[in-house]
Amino acid sequence: MAQDDKKTPELIPSDLQFEPGFNLKTLWAALFVGFIMLPGAIYLGLVTGQSMAGGAEWVTLILFIEIAKRSFARLRTQEVIILYWVAGGLVMMGGKLGTGAELFGGPFGGLIWDQYLIQSPQADGLHQHIPDWVVPPRGSQALEGRSFLHPAWFKPIVLLLTVIVMQKVNSLSLGYVLFRITNDIERLPYPLAAVQAGGATALAESSGPSQGWRWEVFSVGAFIGIIWGLFYVVIPTVSGIFFTETVTILPIPFIDLTVSLKEMLPASIMGIGTDLGHVMVGFVLPFWIVVGSFAAAFLVNILVNPVLYAYDVLHTWEPGMSAIPTQIANSFDFWLSFSIGGAVLVAVMGFAMVGKTLWTLRGVKREGDDGGLPKGRGDIPIPLALGIWAVSTLGFVALVWYLVPEFPWWISAFFGFVWTPIYSYIGARMIGLTGSPQGASFPYLREGSFYLSGYQGAAVWFAPIPLFQWGYEAAAFKQLELTRTHFGSIVKLAGVTLLIMFVCSFIFWSFIWKLGPIPSSAYPYVQKFWPFHATMQAFWAKSTLAEGGNELIKTIIRWEYVLTGALGSAGILGGLALLRWPVALFYGFIGGVGAWPHFLLPNFIGALLGRYHLQKRFGEARWRAYAPILLAGYSCGMGLVGMSSIALALISKAVSSIVF
Repeated sequence: MAQDDKKTPELIPSDLQFEPGFNLKTLWAALFVGFIMLPGAIYLGLVTGQSMAGGAEWVTLILFIEIAKRSFARLRTQEVIILYWVAGGLVMMGGKLGTGAELFGGPFGGLIWDQYLIQSPQADGLHQHIPDWVVPPRGSQALEGRSFLHPAWFKPIVLLLTVIVMQKVNSLSLGYVLFRITNDIERLPYPLAAVQAGGATALAESSGPSQGWRWEVFSVGAFIGIIWGLFYVVIPTVSGIFFTETVTILPIPFIDLTVSLKEMLPASIMGIGTDLGHVMVGFVLPFWIVVGSFAAAFLVNILVNPVLYAYDVLHTWEPGMSAIPTQIANSFDFWLSFSIGGAVLVAVMGFAMVGKTLWTLRGVKREGDDGGLPKGRGDIPIPLALGIWAVSTLGFVALVWYLVPEFPWWISAFFGFVWTPIYSYIGARMIGLTGSPQGASFPYLREGSFYLSGYQGAAVWFAPIPLFQWGYEAAAFKQLELTRTHFGSIVKLAGVTLLIMFVCSFIFWSFIWKLGPIPSSAYPYVQKFWPFHATMQAFWAKSTLAEGGNELIKTIIRWEYVLTGALGSAGILGGLALLRWPVALFYGFIGGVGAWPHFLLPNFIGALLGRYHLQKRFGEARWRAYAPILLAGYSCGMGLVGMSSIALALISKAVSSIVF
C-alpha cells in the first residue's frame, strides 16, 4: 500500500511520446454508454435526483478492461483517460442555466424542463411571454401528446443543437488558450489534474493480470451501493409494476419533519435525507466546508427562522406548510435578499484572493520556460485558437440579437468577449493553484444585468447568453499532457460524444416522456423539487415584464436585507479571523444559509465518521485515497441495481401502453 502510494505521482515516464487516445474502443464505449447507461441515468435522476456520473465511468472502464484482459490486450493510459471522459460526458446533466433543476441524460432533459415550466401554475402570467423557439406554447398538441415528433418542436430542437455545438467549440478553444497561459507560461501545478491522471494510469496498470487496493475499495463501495439500492430504488420501482400502489421503505428524497415541528420551530424546514450517498459525499468534501454548511443550516432553522417569524419578517409562512412551500415563502420574505449580500462578499473575497496571487507572482522568473513545446502534443498556434473562440463568441452575440432584438446587444458582447475570458482565466488560475475554482464566482450577475438593462419582456431569460466559465477545460488539457495523450483526441471525442449524446438523449427522453407526464408520482424527486425551481425561475423571468414585473422584484429584493446579509457575513468572517479558524468554515457557512438541512445532516454525519473514525483507523493519507474511490463504487452499485429495475419498469410500461 505504502509503495503503491509512492509510485502514484510518477504518472508516466517523461520520455514517452504523445499518443492518440481516441480509437475504435472509444467509439464502442460511447455507444455502450449512450444506449445502455443513458436511460438508467435519466430514470435515476428523475426518481432520486442522483447522478450516475462516477458510476457510469467506472462501469464502462471495468467492462472494457475485463474485455481487454480476455482478449489478451491491455488498455493504454491514453485510452483509459478518453474512455473515462466519454462515459462521464454522456450522462452529465442537461439542465438549463438559471433553472436550478438538475437533469441527467443529455440536452433533451432541458426541453423536458421547459415543457413542465410553461405548463406549470408558476408560469401563469409568464407563459404567453415565453417564445416558441424555447418550447411550444401552452395548450399545444406537441405538449399534450408528449411527443418531440411535432412541427412545433422544430425551432427549439434546432436551437438546442446549434447552441450545444457552439458551446463545445467555444469551451475547447478558450480552454486551450487558458491552458497554454497557466501551464506553459505560468507553470501552475494543477494538483488535482495530477491525481486524476494518476488514477487513469493506475486503471491502465490494472488491465494487466494483477489488481491492487483500488479495486478492493471500489468493490466495497459497489457492494454498499447495491444493498442500499435494493431498498431505495429497486423496491419502489419494481413494486409499481406488480402492485397498484408503489411500496417505499424510505421516502424519496427525504423524510419531511417540517409539519410535525410547526409548533416548536415555526417557519423552519427540517428533515432527513434518505440517500446513503449523501453520507459518502461527506467523506469526500472538505471537512470544514461541511461543518460550516451544517452549522448555518441548523442555526437558521432552529434559531433564526422562529425569531424572524415572531417579528413578522417571515410573514408568508402558515402552519401546515411542508418543506417546499416553506422554503419558497422564506426565500421571498428574507433569505433571497440576505443571500445576495453574503454572496457578493464571497465574490469580492474571491477576486481579492486572485488579485493578491497575481501581485505576489509578478515578475517571478519561470524556470525552464524556454518557449519550447513538447513534441507531438498536438498544439496549434494561440492566435488560431483565439480566432476560433472569437468567431464562436460572435456567433452567440449574433444569435442572441436575432432571437431577442430588444435586448441591448452590447451586454451580450461584454459577457462574451470581456467577462467570459476574465472569469474563465480566474477560474483556471484557481484550479491550477488549488485544484478548485472556489471563490472565483460572481453570483446574480446574470440576473442583475437583465433587470438593470431596462429590457422589458421574458425572452432574454431563455436566450443563450455567452456567460461561461471555461476554466475547468484548462485542467482537461493538463490531464491530456500528464497522460501523454495527443490533444487531437479531445476534439474527436467532442464530435463523437455530441452526436451520440444528442441522438440517444432524443430517443430515451422521448420514450420516457411518452410513457407518462414528467413530473408525476412515478418520479418522487422531481415531483417534490421542480415546483420550487419553477417558482424561482418564474420569479426572475417575471421581474422584467412591463406589467408589474418591477414592482414584484421590489417587494421581494429588499436592500436593507441585502445590506444585512453583507454586514452579517462580514461579521462572521471577522469573528472567524479573530479566532483563527479555517476560512473554509466561512465559505461553508455562507453556502449553508438557506440550504436544505435534510441533505446537510447526512453530509455532516459522513464528515464526522470519516474524520474521527475511518481516518484514525486507516490513516489520513490512506483514507483520503480511499474516500473518492469508495464513493465512485457506491455510485456504480446504485447505478447497476437501478438500471436493472429501471429496465423492468420501462419494458413493463412500454408493453402496457401497447396493450391498452
